[in-house]
Amino acid sequence: MAGLLAQFREYPVATTLEVGSVVVCIVLFVGTLGLLALGPPVVPGTDTGPATGTATTPWLALVGVGAAFVLFWTALVPLYERLR
Repeated sequence: MAGLLAQFREYPVATTLEVGSVVVCIVLFVGTLGLLALGPPVVPGTDTGPATGTATTPWLALVGVGAAFVLFWTALVPLYERLR
């Protein structure tokens, strides 16, 4: 923990991005497991049998967070480093 604090003092933005990335990965992993435990997404208005799954909104939120995370690291960070 002391090493992390020392790294934060030296590189606050980079450390915040790295720790934030780890937190986002953990949230995505736990969210995926939680939603899978509740069942597959159920699309309203479809006749696919009894509605035993979860609504599509939590699944869409999870996919949206994951897509934003990927977009950030694969497009925005390299663009920032190139233009810096």
